[in-house]
Parts: sequence; C-alpha cells; structure tokens
Amino acid sequence: MADYEYDIGIIGGGAAGLTIAAGAAQLGAKTVLIEKEKKLGGDCLHYGCVPSKTLIASARVYQQIKNSYHYGLPRIELPPVNYKDVTARIQSVIDIIQKHDSEERFCKLGAKIEFGDAEFTDEHSVTTGDKRFTAKSWVIATGSSAMIPPIKGLDKTPFITNKEIFSLEKLPESMIILGAGPIGIEMAQSFNRLGSKVMVIDLEDRILNKEDRDMSDEVMAVLKEEGVDFRLNSSVIGVNDTDKGREVAIRTGEETVITLRAETILLALGRAANIDGLALEKVGVEFTKRGIKVDKRLRTNIKHIYAAGDVNGGFQFTHSAGYEGGIVVTNAIFRLPRKVNYTHLPWCTYTDPELAVIGMNESMAKRQGINYTVWTEEFKGNDRSLAEGEKRGMIKMLLDEKEKPLGVQILGPHAGDLIGEWVAVLNGKVKISTLASAIHPYPTFGEINKRVAGTFLSEKIFSEKVKKGLKMFFNLKGRACDTEC
Repeated sequence: MADYEYDIGIIGGGAAGLTIAAGAAQLGAKTVLIEKEKKLGGDCLHYGCVPSKTLIASARVYQQIKNSYHYGLPRIELPPVNYKDVTARIQSVIDIIQKHDSEERFCKLGAKIEFGDAEFTDEHSVTTGDKRFTAKSWVIATGSSAMIPPIKGLDKTPFITNKEIFSLEKLPESMIILGAGPIGIEMAQSFNRLGSKVMVIDLEDRILNKEDRDMSDEVMAVLKEEGVDFRLNSSVIGVNDTDKGREVAIRTGEETVITLRAETILLALGRAANIDGLALEKVGVEFTKRGIKVDKRLRTNIKHIYAAGDVNGGFQFTHSAGYEGGIVVTNAIFRLPRKVNYTHLPWCTYTDPELAVIGMNESMAKRQGINYTVWTEEFKGNDRSLAEGEKRGMIKMLLDEKEKPLGVQILGPHAGDLIGEWVAVLNGKVKISTLASAIHPYPTFGEINKRVAGTFLSEKIFSEKVKKGLKMFFNLKGRACDTEC
C-alpha cells in the first residue's frame, strides 16, 4: 500500500475547506490545507457574506435615521455618506472574524496551512511552488468567482464585482448593476440608500427569479419606492468607456435599443467555479461549465478526490458549503457512506425586508406536479411589527395533501432569523399542531410562525362540524350576538 504524507489534503480555505480541516484534524487525521490567497476565510469572509451584510447594516441605519420622523422623532437632514468610513467599518468586522479563521488557530487544531497556488501532478499529489504534498484523499474546495460574461466592449470598459465593491475609494454617484439575483438586489438597495443613483438591468422580466413571483415582486416594489430604477426584460448588447462615464447599451423587450450611463458598472450575473490552474485534466477529474461533477457523497469520478462548496456547482451558500464539509469528513475520515440531502436547506436574501425560504416554494411544487395548499399571514397583523413600523411582507406556508409542510417563505423583518424555527420544525418533523400550541413570547415577530400554523388549524377546530358536535354533546347554546364581525 502506498504511503502518503497526509491522510487528507484540502485545496481552498473558505467555508467548506476550513470545516473539513478543523473536523479532520481534531479527529486525528494528518491534514494539510492549501490556500492561494494570503489569508484564510475565502470569498465569504473577504468579499461576500460578511462585508455585504456589514454594508447592508450601515445602509439600513442610514435609512432609518433619514426616516426618523416616521417614529415620532425629529426630521434630520443628513450629510452625504463618506464611503471610506463605511469600508473601514467593513474591514474592522472582517479583521475580528479573521482571528477565528487564522493560520494559528488551525495549527493549534493540528492542521498544516500552506499558502500558494495548488496544482495536481497525479491523483494523490499536489504541488505549490517548489513544494509537493501527497495525501490519501484530496478535497477541492476552491469556491467560485463572479462570472465575467462575453459582453461586447467589456474587456475595454472598467467594471467592478463583489471583489472590489467593498473597498471603493468613494461612493459612486451612479451605478448600473447587471443582474437581478440576490447579490445584485442586495447591493442595489444598499447603495441606493447610501446615496448612489442605482439602475438594475436583467434579461428576465422579474427579479430574484428563483423565488415565487408574489414575493419577489413585493421586494421590487419596496426598492422602487426607495428610488431604484429597473430595466427588466432587457439584454445587454455592449458597454463602452467614455469621458462622461460608463455606457451600457441594452435592447428592451420592445426591441428598442437605448444607451444608459453611470459612473460605475457592477457585474452580478452569477458565479463561475474556481478550477483554473488546478490541472484537473491531468488527473482526469470531470467537470462542466457549472463546476466539478460529484455524486451524492461529494466524490468526483476519482473516488478519493472530493469537491465541496461552490466549486461543485451546487448551492452557493456559505452554510451549504459548511454542511458539505461535514459530509466529506464523514465519508473521508469515518468512511461512512453519508449523502447530501438538501430537502430542508434554508436560504435568505438580505434585502429590507428580508426574504427567507426553506423547502419548496410554489414554483417548485408546480414543476414537480405536487398538489398543495397555501396558508399565509401578513406582518401588518403582527403587533410587534406594527410597533416597529414594519408593515410589509408575509409568511407563506405550503402543505401537501397529507397536510405536512412542504416549505415556508417569509418576507418580512428578521426573516432570516424567523426561518430558524422552521428549520427545527421541518428537520425535526414537528407537527403543525405542536407549533400552533407552543407558547411564544408577546409581542415578537416570531408569533407569526405560530399564527400561520394556527390559521391552518382554526379551519378544522372552528368548523361547522365541530360546532354541531359540541352542541349535541354539551348542549351549547350558540351565538350570543347576531352581528358577525
């Protein structure tokens, strides 16, 4: 049997790679992790989740101060935003979290960290610079980067992606965002709130096209009211750099060609797997335009080589990457055949209000031909929501024919936190009646979860059949007032 230096080698120090490195090392596996950047943490920490949510928080507070008069407070005229102060705060948050994702911490756990570009030389060997590492199993967890589309003139026109947007020298006076997915929409609202004139362009006739249309349309309505301009059902036919700004030529749904101009262009048109330079062809690892092909155990066609996180072309969330890291540890270290299961994977778009989802939405259920019923409650009926001036949004619960939850969508304040209760309900197979009868503190946003479950049960409990039965057995006298509310 071949003797390898390490039990497991990992390429990529993002959410998936760090999860695997920490788990494997603490279990006693000799572990090496190779990261091409100078620091660990991956895209999420440095250019994704952490800086974006920090920026969103700053923009939200600025918006709340501008709207102070809605809360019975004095109207305040605010000075313009100094974006350098915002980016300084973003970096300070990154620096705090970086300590948890430091080389020193992982060394203490038992994992060796190596910085540099990794390249496969054979199925068990990887080189970085003049160093060679051999491992019994390898994991590719190199993540993804912003996709750069083949738009005419883009190679000669300056643009930014998520990698540059959090370290700009100043706030752009105007910004054109190409793409109406979660990244594009979150940044559109934030920069608009901070003072940029923002326009969003997308080929689809709606934003957030993976969500149910009633939910995504409500998000768009909020952004429109705040001042974001949308050019949907439009294709980009070219871009140009001029002395008056960046120009974007689009063809609208009416086949009209118009030219738009802004100081900055932000690309938010999806992600591409980071596989260049790994020499996957040399060892025969199969991949497509989406990413590295894996089975449900996250193994590539070379069974001792795994791929986890964005690089495998699946769900592009930090929490799913961490989950997949756990799947790899189970398979590679424990040698147990554990498979991924995304049935109850939650996600959240951090607009204001937030849009959080778990399980199926109506679009998914219809595509699969599943019969379902829909139960909703609006936040304007939640006392805490009214007290805090939050009147937009609703919760939507889908039940199958057996009256079991298929999925839940929440559009409203703190939706990303509120969906956590449904993570427990769906994964724990908790009955709807149990949720409806559980005591929730008052007044809280969380009551809306109990309320939607109660709405479903109330049709059964307060039905004519139940009333007739109670009248028959207990001689109830019926209504005391003839006027119905």
